[in-house]
Amino acid sequence: MSSERREGPRLDILGELNGEMMVFQAMNVRDLSTTGAKVETPFALQLDSIHEFRLTLGERSVVVKGRVAHCQISDVEQEHISYQTGIEFVDLGDKVTEAIDTFLETVRTERRGGI
Repeated sequence: MSSERREGPRLDILGELNGEMMVFQAMNVRDLSTTGAKVETPFALQLDSIHEFRLTLGERSVVVKGRVAHCQISDVEQEHISYQTGIEFVDLGDKVTEAIDTFLETVRTERRGGI
């Protein structure tokens, strides 16, 4: 019996094969709508690049896909730089749009002193 646990054989790549990995990095959301958001990060995001963002909407989390519309330095301190980035959501499903809208309405109600 072989100690090999892979379901399929691997092939050594001769030459170069590039790849990327997705890593969730903490960010501050400065404003939010059902069509986009302004986020603050310690690094710049490339214009027109597409990213997935996980948003915590109260007790619910959603993952949205967004395009970087603009990015600029917002704060510079000794060894710390902050960037504010405008994100335009793309391909939002109805359930995600509804979750964002419900969250925003909850925040508006709380600000008016309701519930």
